[in-house]
Amino acid sequence: MPKTSVPAFYRAKGYRPDESVDYLMRRVLSALTHEIERQLEPSDLTSAQWLPLLKLHMGHGATVAELARGCQLDAGAMTRLLDRLEAKNLCRRVRSVADRRVVNIELTEEGAAAAVGIPVVLSCAQNAMLAGFSAEEFETLKGFLRRMLANAPAKPPHPPQSLPGGPHEA
Repeated sequence: MPKTSVPAFYRAKGYRPDESVDYLMRRVLSALTHEIERQLEPSDLTSAQWLPLLKLHMGHGATVAELARGCQLDAGAMTRLLDRLEAKNLCRRVRSVADRRVVNIELTEEGAAAAVGIPVVLSCAQNAMLAGFSAEEFETLKGFLRRMLANAPAKPPHPPQSLPGGPHEA
């Protein structure tokens, strides 16, 4: 697929952060996260805790390393998060019989029961944020977001060398 030219939707002169796509997406994500946490509060799950539980439930990770990748956390942060989930009796670590170096993470009965309710909360919160959208608008929005992800460079470019007063200011 040919690379398209980079548009100049933003200019340094007159730049308004509150009108940037980044700012608006962060606001949407923040509002959604707040609502998910509010709805999960009775189950004593935080926004950080529901994702690894759901991934375990769906079979999208069984080790600390797999869950860390899937949740976009480093292994140390994932280990601490799993410590908290284990303390709540939602998961347990089980050494692999095939390879003693591997420690698998499994849901407990309580963890499996909690995980079943997570998609209900996520669906409810996300549907509320999409109130007033048509099915076509919903699909278009997802397409736009996928295109933005596809445009994201694997390695972020360096910022312009000539900041104040340079050619990127216009």
